[in-house]
Amino acid sequence: MHDFPFFGGGWMMIFWAVLLIALIVLVVKALMNSGKENTGDSPMEILKRRYARGEIDKEEFEERKRELLK
Repeated sequence: MHDFPFFGGGWMMIFWAVLLIALIVLVVKALMNSGKENTGDSPMEILKRRYARGEIDKEEFEERKRELLK
């Protein structure tokens, strides 16, 4: 049987393969989550920010504010 001294052979080769796959999975997950905005703000804070940016007008802001405060 061939011996692979760099990887440790046999079971160590399996260990390194699993470790490599786990590392790849972690990197992919991190990259997928990096684009998401996760501020944890309340719905009211989000509404106020949208109004401040001009995404919604005053009428829509007041209407949604009333709905949130119910």
